[in-house]
Amino acid sequence: MTDITILDGGMGQELIKRSGQPATPLWSTQVMIDKPGLVGEVHTAYAEAGAMVATTNSYAIHRDRLRGGASNHYASDGVELPDMQDRFEALHMAALKEADAVRGRCRIAGSIGPLGASYRPDLHPGLDEATALYAEIVHLQAPHVDMLLFETIASLEAARACLAAGRQSDRPVWLAFTVDDENGSLLRSGEPMAEAARIGAEADAVLANCSAPEAMPRALDALAGAGVPIGAYANAFAMITKDFIKGGTTASDLRQREDMVPRVYADHAMRWVDQGATIIGGCCETGPDHIAEIAKRVKARG
Repeated sequence: MTDITILDGGMGQELIKRSGQPATPLWSTQVMIDKPGLVGEVHTAYAEAGAMVATTNSYAIHRDRLRGGASNHYASDGVELPDMQDRFEALHMAALKEADAVRGRCRIAGSIGPLGASYRPDLHPGLDEATALYAEIVHLQAPHVDMLLFETIASLEAARACLAAGRQSDRPVWLAFTVDDENGSLLRSGEPMAEAARIGAEADAVLANCSAPEAMPRALDALAGAGVPIGAYANAFAMITKDFIKGGTTASDLRQREDMVPRVYADHAMRWVDQGATIIGGCCETGPDHIAEIAKRVKARG
């Protein structure tokens, strides 16, 4: 019998649905200020659906994203973003506090998203700068979490920075890579996943995330060479195109796939288990119903 760890699903889109507020450049962070407790409600919904791991709502809490001004990459149409860098530590603590809603029921994974922007390796800082920035978050989160989950890693250099930062604590380090939606054997940077697996061999688990479900089998084939637990949690976006990755658009421009209902998504997830994945869950545009369906399938298999 294989032990399967069930992750939670997407946080950001679930917050939009529950808050009734449109996506803005800082929406997943701002909601903890405007509607405290809402993130905890989402954590609870996932735990009740069968998730064994709660991922903190800290993916986007980076100094570059909190920087004010219209020149910020995350600003759109010349919108002036407020400067929230002075709340950097407080926002991380808020995300950790929200996870207390399920502490004891779930293991807590400290989420650390990519510097620069999701899917954009061209915007990622160099190795030394990135390692220092990631390490600042590691030192904040490590005393409060069970593992550190570096998410949506789009390049080999970013992976090296994440691993180096994560190893500055005593917490397990999980690396989650985002891959080309059309060819899961490649990172978003175009570099081979086989090379990512070599870096991942020094982590405690390696995963593929925030990519099309159909891309995961090839990604998992590559990750199997790491020799550590592997897993996958896909998104339910319409394909993230090369034009999107080139820039000029934000996550609010992405659209949900109407076909990726819980039953269909769980079909994909169970195929990942057949490939050897022992950590499965959902990413953007998956919700508690998707996780509940996965949990039901896993339980049915014993």
